Amino acid sequence: MSAVTGSASAQATLQGAMEGDRLRLTAAGAWTADYARTLEPQIDAQSQPPRRKTVTRVEIETSRIGQLDTFGAWLIERLMRAWQARGVTVEVTGLPENYRGLVAEMNQVKLETDDDVGRPRPLRDAFAAIGRAVYEISHYATGFLQMLGAVLVAMGRVIVRPQTFRLTSMVHHLENVGWRAVPIVLLITFLVGCIVAQQGIFQFRKFGAAVFVIDMVGVLVLRELGVLIVCIMVAGRSGSAYTAELGSMKMREEIDALRTMGFDPIEVLILPRILALIIAVPILTFLGSMAALYGGGLVAWLYGGIAPEVFLSRLKESISLDHFKVGMIKAPFMALVIGIVACVQGMETKGSAESLGQQTTASVVESIFLVIVLDGFFAIFFASIGM
Repeated sequence: MSAVTGSASAQATLQGAMEGDRLRLTAAGAWTADYARTLEPQIDAQSQPPRRKTVTRVEIETSRIGQLDTFGAWLIERLMRAWQARGVTVEVTGLPENYRGLVAEMNQVKLETDDDVGRPRPLRDAFAAIGRAVYEISHYATGFLQMLGAVLVAMGRVIVRPQTFRLTSMVHHLENVGWRAVPIVLLITFLVGCIVAQQGIFQFRKFGAAVFVIDMVGVLVLRELGVLIVCIMVAGRSGSAYTAELGSMKMREEIDALRTMGFDPIEVLILPRILALIIAVPILTFLGSMAALYGGGLVAWLYGGIAPEVFLSRLKESISLDHFKVGMIKAPFMALVIGIVACVQGMETKGSAESLGQQTTASVVESIFLVIVLDGFFAIFFASIGM
């Protein structure tokens, strides 16, 4: 057993010598995990200052290290931290070039102290959570505004030079987000109109006022439900697709390749997508509102016993052009928000499938949240101007 220890000691050593107030530590041999039992006692011994001597500087000479792995690099880092904790200046010299990256990597490792582990600090944790939330919100708002500005600048360039606009790309995206979305939009809005009418009739019958469900369905669908349901569906269907497409391009470095070739990714990839949304969402909102009104009228006839002629006559009296305009004015602004959020999240994708999934999820959640918030602001605005 002693022979083995002696052999290991010869191959992995750490010797110290005082030179005035400077401690010179010389590491030699193979600093690998195979010699852990030999090295760790030496590290512990050399981490303590010599008796009756003051150390103001420590120099760790590593030029004689023949082999170094992650364990050995961590031992060097541990030795440095032990002396730095005492306020001593530490310098590593002679480190071979091929080992410098490994030692630098160990320098980035953060360890929790015993005070941090097991000691609850609710006030500190609460402030830390608030700080992280504020930072994330500010980071998101900055990215949103930067993307909006970049899109407006790209649109200005296209207006000045219309020949640079990629019309084919916009028509392609318009087909995907508009034409192909018509069936599912019509189905969902039709069902929503049916459900709202049925629940309204069920409640209004208690007061003998079932006919007033027509007023409720007409105003609610044209002002709020039509555009809101359509935008939520577009955020989940097209917004997530935009994020996934741009994120995949980012992961495959296709966006960097576009920049290398002198193309602006905002003008090539993002502007056609956002313009397609701005055109498609108002059209889908109109179609969805008509489907919801049809569904409400069908349920009013079959479930409420209200004849179609009565439904149409009452609908003309209860709604006005302002109700229709309110819903249609909201649509392009909500489409712009969905497009900007989707593109921002796509461009922030890192190089992993996990990141792509996280950004796609964030895109849908944030788009729906902002659409609802924007709808609330519009409701306050239109109420203040009497629409």
